[in-house]
Amino acid sequence: MHIARLPRFSLGHVSVARLLALPGAVALGLTAAALVAQMEGERGVPPIASSGDFEVGGIKVDTAAANPDEARTAGWRQAQRLAWRKLSASMRGGAIGLSDSQLDQIVSGIEVEQEQIGPTRYIATLRVLFDRARAGQILGVRSSAMRSPPLLVIPVIREGGSSTVFETVNEWQKAWARYRTGDSAIDYVRTSGTGQDALLLNAGQVGRRGRLWWRNILDQYGAADVIIPIARLERQGPGGAVMGFFAARYGPDDELLGSFSLRANNEAAIPKMLDEAIVRINDIYVRALMDGRLRPDPSLVIEEPVSAVDIDFGNITDAPVETSDMPLASSPTAASISIQFDTPDVGSVSQGEAQLRSIAGVRSAATSSLALGGVSVMQVSFDGSPDALKAALQAKGYQVSGSGTTLRISRRGGGAPAAGGQ
Repeated sequence: MHIARLPRFSLGHVSVARLLALPGAVALGLTAAALVAQMEGERGVPPIASSGDFEVGGIKVDTAAANPDEARTAGWRQAQRLAWRKLSASMRGGAIGLSDSQLDQIVSGIEVEQEQIGPTRYIATLRVLFDRARAGQILGVRSSAMRSPPLLVIPVIREGGSSTVFETVNEWQKAWARYRTGDSAIDYVRTSGTGQDALLLNAGQVGRRGRLWWRNILDQYGAADVIIPIARLERQGPGGAVMGFFAARYGPDDELLGSFSLRANNEAAIPKMLDEAIVRINDIYVRALMDGRLRPDPSLVIEEPVSAVDIDFGNITDAPVETSDMPLASSPTAASISIQFDTPDVGSVSQGEAQLRSIAGVRSAATSSLALGGVSVMQVSFDGSPDALKAALQAKGYQVSGSGTTLRISRRGGGAPAAGGQ
């Protein structure tokens, strides 16, 4: 019987290694030491996993038995029955009776909100999760087919005259981390707020309009567009009420989809107010998705160039060709190949590029995605096939993996690429 489940946490959609995967990072003069300084400190709250299960929270139980384990087991079984009664009544208009063994088959987990365990007594507030596929069959519920493209969430909180995202841990970030997105039609891409997040996803980024910069950021997080939920908190006085003003925005142009305000009686009530605000913001985004206002910006789509193998020559017919005594100049086509290479420091970037340029047939080699302390990406223009470049790299002493137009290189015995070869 699978009755308990530990909370699952997402570590985000990108690795810290790809710290500055944006063009022109070297031109900014950032050094590894400076980057480490900017990343120090406590920040980041991993978002909870949202599997799409049916959830029923706030189930209160009070059971007694001969020992603590039996009392807790009895409490969990009671929670299953109470939660199922509440779920089936809300979705079908009447409770559907199931035995404990049947409930065991559809319950995917029980999460503890609060609990007190005594020698013979168990008092708790629990959240019960029901497997959507199995419970949905009994309830006659089908999953919604409407689903948005993946949208990167940048939660901005404004208080005390400053705007913050992931620079420090804040209540707005915590609220989005604990929000369960499984039942929403919006495919939220939430980050943990650690590593590169504080550098790339900040309040300043929201004000940028340049599509190239946004394309690179969205590519790092596997998103098609961005949504920007904003919370502005105003305190009425020490220990007094707190007014919250909220806006649901999206896209590089920071378009407004809706706004509203809420009130918390005191500081302790702020988390509950923020949880309610996220539910209302989600409703705004869902309505915008349904009526067509929330759609990915076409200017964020990176169009791939058409290669010769993609052209259909089936409909090309023979035609007379004019000839000339003038010799035709040959124009060989260079292959564009992505090379992943280690860049522990700034010097390794230029050294790696110089090493690639020294290979015969390489027209150009420039780093397009920089990750100091990790793995960067270099775009290489090469007169020949990727296999020919792979062989040339191996002759230079590199270990080469990958296939096609994407290769990964490293020095034999470890270390970063160095000019001059072995």
